[in-house]
Amino acid sequence: MEKLWFITNPNSGSATRPKCEALEAVFEERGLTLAGRTEFPDQELPTPATLEEAGVDTAVLFAGDGTINAALRALEQWNGAFLILPGGTMNLLAKGLHSETDPHKIVHAAHACDRRVALPYVEAGKHRAFVGLILGPAASWFRAREAVREGKVGHLFGAARAALRRTFGNRGIRVDGAKGLGDHYQAVFVTPDLQGLEVTAVDARDWGSIVQLGWDWMTGDWVAARAVTQTRADRLKVRGKRRVLALFDGEPVTLDPHETIKAGKSLETFIATRTDPEVPAA
Repeated sequence: MEKLWFITNPNSGSATRPKCEALEAVFEERGLTLAGRTEFPDQELPTPATLEEAGVDTAVLFAGDGTINAALRALEQWNGAFLILPGGTMNLLAKGLHSETDPHKIVHAAHACDRRVALPYVEAGKHRAFVGLILGPAASWFRAREAVREGKVGHLFGAARAALRRTFGNRGIRVDGAKGLGDHYQAVFVTPDLQGLEVTAVDARDWGSIVQLGWDWMTGDWVAARAVTQTRADRLKVRGKRRVLALFDGEPVTLDPHETIKAGKSLETFIATRTDPEVPAA
């Protein structure tokens, strides 16, 4: 970790411009070279060729999970390392890789660390989720979440009402491949690990779960929503003939009918400064 490219999103979570500038000062303090920086989405993400030409060995990602996902997909053919810093709301990837939550301390620890790990992900076609995938009518809560992020109170209430209508006025989503699941769930959460997929299904008949789901969406921590049914699977397929809304690490995607959803694993390219069992050893 000597020559860096800094990727941020000033609109996500805590990755404000002053905090980005403070991190750049830490880079300089550690004797690290900053070869370039990208403010996503206002600027296009760098390509693998761009980083290779600049001699970059580490991409530092200081943003939310959705921006990190976009950067990882854009650079999946690149052979360098990734340092994930907590710059969003949930910061689940950063929490899994580091024992610290202070980005400055993580940079100091990472500069003295040569440990690289692979991370599991959920994959459907060209789309990947390193944190998790949400399927079903409740995925429409993402519009309310965006209104919260942008401070648009008027849009928030309209988006929340629309999400409630879709959540309760829809028969739900059905998936094949997960033992023990019934029909017509309002939300199916799929999270990856190195043994496959963990599947959590929420039924709209449980008012408390759906109300909590909506609240957790608007406050940022959708993973905290209560579960009705939990199981595991190697592969999943959405039943039916219509395309469905899905959220990959919180970002909306429309999946084709019967798209295969499976687990995958990255290369050992993520810098990990924690050594407990939450992060698989490289």
